[in-house]
Amino acid sequence: MTQCPLCNEGKLKKGKIKETMFGVVLGEFPAEICNKCNESFTDELTTHLIELVARKKRIWGLGTKTRLAKTGNSLAVRIPRNIVKYLKLKEGKELFIHPQDNKVIIEPM
Repeated sequence: MTQCPLCNEGKLKKGKIKETMFGVVLGEFPAEICNKCNESFTDELTTHLIELVARKKRIWGLGTKTRLAKTGNSLAVRIPRNIVKYLKLKEGKELFIHPQDNKVIIEPM
């Protein structure tokens, strides 16, 4: 067994991982998993397969950066077009915004 390159304490053993992206389940894939820190590592072929599944589900590349803009006494978030299209958002759509674990969560209602 190979030593874990992340924690340098555990050993890697073959197993399967459930891969998700943006809350969408992509499936189970072979990986080497550390018995100490539980980090998983996939080979190049598996990583490519995960990307292909994400592309097929149209979620590859949805993550992006944006900037806050001042509007009156508040700050506004611009939602990029590709996310608007993916979530089928329309102007005037009501959203629920709340803090969670030091993050800002914006959910369509």
